[in-house]
Amino acid sequence: MTDNTSYGSSTPDHEETTRRYYETSDVDAFYDAVWGGEDIHIGLYAHPGEAIADASRRTVRHAADLVADLLGPAATVLDLGSGYGGSARALAERFGCRVVALDLSEEHNRRHREANARQGLDGLIEVVTGSLNDLPYAAEHFDVVWSLEVLCHVTDRDRALAEAVRVLKPGGALVFSDIMAAEETPAQAVRPALSRLGVQSLATVSFYLEQLSALGLKTGFEERTADLTTHYARLDEEVRRRTTELRTVISPSYLDDLLTNLPLWTDITRRGLLRWGLFHARRTPPGPPGP
Repeated sequence: MTDNTSYGSSTPDHEETTRRYYETSDVDAFYDAVWGGEDIHIGLYAHPGEAIADASRRTVRHAADLVADLLGPAATVLDLGSGYGGSARALAERFGCRVVALDLSEEHNRRHREANARQGLDGLIEVVTGSLNDLPYAAEHFDVVWSLEVLCHVTDRDRALAEAVRVLKPGGALVFSDIMAAEETPAQAVRPALSRLGVQSLATVSFYLEQLSALGLKTGFEERTADLTTHYARLDEEVRRRTTELRTVISPSYLDDLLTNLPLWTDITRRGLLRWGLFHARRTPPGPPGP
């Protein structure tokens, strides 16, 4: 995409639009019924027919494996765009680490806190309402900064990345995934699919690699675009297979929108217009003092 670095500021109006979308009862019902209501991420699929919820949980486990050497009871993680809290609970339960979970939606955060309390993890997870572009934390505060498919909703990605790196300890890791455009994909080719989510444009792999390098991070990217293609095919299959059932929990207008929109996503992923994968970046610790 050609508009990779020209997002401007992340406006309150755009954040409010994103918040309103994710707080609707239809969206909650869709994620509960089709995605499992715990992790709402792109899945890593063991086979093309795997349950969406199982594949989504595998993404969380795999991302955690990339930073496992930094995690433990003494570590603190910042989860940016924490949603319903699936990642935060998985990290806290597996590693005993403390997690600060930040999300725009107070409705998501209310549901997140309730689930933490039910699972006995509320002592390890602090749930905060806030913006990725203005993190209320001191510099070099977190061992790991984590985010799964959230930056596509942010208009000022340069600033969000800079904020994520600012609060990261030297030697700490930034691990994130995002839905991106292939390098030469014109914006208009994917805009109809993006419209349901209120996403204006997508970044590219090269944009993230260049930005992270400029911020002083050593970065790797794990290409998993094939899983993105499988994921949207599975969503489309599930919604069509369960249309009658879903009409009892989702409004007719939203369900009709899904039935129209999901084939657009399936089409653009199969045509190679999008990319997806996991970025794993380390903030270089300071070198030894000179003689």
